Amino acid sequence: MNSESSLVWSMFFGAIGVGFFMYGRRQRMVVPFVSGLALMGVPYFVDNTGAMVALCIAFMALPYFVRR
Repeated sequence: MNSESSLVWSMFFGAIGVGFFMYGRRQRMVVPFVSGLALMGVPYFVDNTGAMVALCIAFMALPYFVRR
């Protein structure tokens, strides 16, 4: 992490990812489950704050567009 803003964004998206993960696990739905895992994992692998925010927003929107 290279700045305080990326730390705050990663904590924010990680918390949302935990919610998606728990929802997907309890409802036995694959897309929210995988989106939650991705939201928790993206901040570890992407250093650029803008790219991280864009990817996380895409993963947050994925369960809305893919219904399985």
